[in-house]
Amino acid sequence: MADSIQSFKAADLVIQLSSAPKAKPNVVDFGTVFTDHMLTIEWSAAEGWQAPLIGTFGNLSLHPACSSLHYGIQLFEGLKVYRGDDGQLRLFRPMLNMNRMANSARRACLPAFDQSELLECIRRLVEVDQDWVPHSDSASLYIRPTFISTEPSLGVKKPARALLYVILCQAGSYFNTELGALSLWADPKYTRAWKGGTGDCKMGGNYGCSLFAQYEAMDYGCQQVLWLYGEDHQITEAGTMNIFLHWINEDGEEELATPPLDGIILPGVTRQSILELTRKWVEFKVTERYLTMGQFCLALEQQRIKEMFGSGTACMICPIGNIVYQGESLHIPCQDDQPLLTSRIAKELTDIQYGRSPSNWTFLV
Repeated sequence: MADSIQSFKAADLVIQLSSAPKAKPNVVDFGTVFTDHMLTIEWSAAEGWQAPLIGTFGNLSLHPACSSLHYGIQLFEGLKVYRGDDGQLRLFRPMLNMNRMANSARRACLPAFDQSELLECIRRLVEVDQDWVPHSDSASLYIRPTFISTEPSLGVKKPARALLYVILCQAGSYFNTELGALSLWADPKYTRAWKGGTGDCKMGGNYGCSLFAQYEAMDYGCQQVLWLYGEDHQITEAGTMNIFLHWINEDGEEELATPPLDGIILPGVTRQSILELTRKWVEFKVTERYLTMGQFCLALEQQRIKEMFGSGTACMICPIGNIVYQGESLHIPCQDDQPLLTSRIAKELTDIQYGRSPSNWTFLV
């Protein structure tokens, strides 16, 4: 790809260290405390990509007519850096994030870039702020690459100016783990994504428009929304997570199923990793298939549901214990007498992320 597009180069990176580094706090809530530095890379149609810069973390200066503010021409990514027991810093499958970011940029009409060059710039940023990575196997440093149009015009058009930047923050638990399994509210009156839309891209508008439904879910005593689609109430995603169902399917087979990538599902890195991991076990059927609430309710009634969980970079693996649907509270059983599949998957993935299990899925910083 480096030969086919004009891109910034990590070799041109300029580093300007902060003269006033901040004190490192104990791990705090997700997304509230940021590190000393950030990466910025400017682009214009006239001059192309400028040299990447690592400088002091600070506010951005944007034109009031900036089209990312008016028309949502922007996108982001999310990945983490983990400090292993050996002290080594590791990224988990970061090229999947880079590839997904490039796909989102194409959909948003933002300029192309070389994913490998961006990853190397991110590695250098993490290297500069490495002291912020928690010494913990339950916390990490979250990386938020962001790409916005800085076009100073109210015209709805392809941007002629853009800014790619990366910020870092400490990341503890995304959800309150003391609450146990999540409770979801399923109501088809709200739709997260639709065919031909941008549900398979990581754009901010996909998340901002979900807030109203999420707060209504809280009115029903639930923490997140189970997004349904179509007249048959297809199960798509849970909050900001991909969703998995472990059950005995209609043919009597033990199966781990997740909805297919048909344009309305975000292709999650954790989702892909779970599919690849469990398929290697060859212990049960692992499929990408459509699941409806009708199928789920019948299976629950027939006691064929084993577990349900959500997956994502921020939350990792979250068990789901309850769904409020059509006025009923549907309890999802857990196998209390043996290790849960949810726990087993979470352990195997975190062992890879923290370097306890060797894997080519990790990228050393």
